[in-house]
Amino acid sequence: MDYFSIISKAWEGYDPSKKILRIDDISAQVSTNHVFRIRYDDGDIIIAKLSYFGKYEHFREDHRIIHSLSNNLLYPFENLLAKSLLKNNRVYTCRYKHGKEDAWVVFYNPVRVQQRMPRRLDERHIRKFGKQIGKFHKACARVKNVLPKSSKTLRTDIQALKEQLERNPEQFGSQANCNLLKHHCEQFIKNRAKHNPGSFDILPVFIDWNIGNFSVTNKLELYSRWDYDWFRMSYRVLDFYFFSRVVSDIGDRTVFSYLIDPLMEPRFIMFLEEYNKVNPLTANEIRFLKEMYRFFILNYVIKDGNYFFHEQYAEKLQREAYEIYLPSVEKFDVQPIIDALKLK
Repeated sequence: MDYFSIISKAWEGYDPSKKILRIDDISAQVSTNHVFRIRYDDGDIIIAKLSYFGKYEHFREDHRIIHSLSNNLLYPFENLLAKSLLKNNRVYTCRYKHGKEDAWVVFYNPVRVQQRMPRRLDERHIRKFGKQIGKFHKACARVKNVLPKSSKTLRTDIQALKEQLERNPEQFGSQANCNLLKHHCEQFIKNRAKHNPGSFDILPVFIDWNIGNFSVTNKLELYSRWDYDWFRMSYRVLDFYFFSRVVSDIGDRTVFSYLIDPLMEPRFIMFLEEYNKVNPLTANEIRFLKEMYRFFILNYVIKDGNYFFHEQYAEKLQREAYEIYLPSVEKFDVQPIIDALKLK
């Protein structure tokens, strides 16, 4: 695709009177989503995100929910989220379709950034991070009832994967892989009913929390958050796997995998202890951590991995999913976490 041309056409639909001087690709080069910095002849700067992963309707829906969330969050999170540009009082998104090309664009105001967490957190960082995330989730839960409705659910995503397994089994490599995936889809559905997530709050979750997606103040308080690739309305525990990765002993890495190990680390329990002090958890939510990890691998690595990740990452992560990630799910014992948090 000619990304610059698509960005230019999208901007023409927004404000053709404002002329683009140059467009720079500032993408992380991990996913198929692209991020651009646009400079205008009057000196202004805007950020553009271009995506062709998933469905345009979901992309537009997500950004409208995020905009509503950013407007309704109260102090100290009222300026946390990167703001999308509006036109006619609605988030402006542009869909570009030409032949087989189908892409969509949204524009953001540049987000202010203060400090980044260190690549490997110490105890002080972990405890402060746990408290801050607990407060942020609580703030999101307070405004959940005034946000636009979302059409995505965990059930619909898993059902879509099951349909792919029936319709195009060859895309998963082998019958053994298909059988493994079918087993884990059924286990997810069964355990989802068992742990009664219907009693869990549905709130905005961003999932892809890593050190490169947010900044903090010199007091380690959340200051800004950007990058909404995996945003959805769901259970708060869907965020927790990535929190475990942020606080993991191994720290932030350039070459990454999605091993279950960070969920088993004492450092993650330390994070949860602080989170639980400001935003109490239930034992059933902790029991559901295993299913949230299973869902993440099934949905984001297997079902959507070929569309979201660049080919070299998708191939590596999917191979590891069959050989390591999914087989490790049943070995994850949540009881030590429940005991440490003194939950019943």
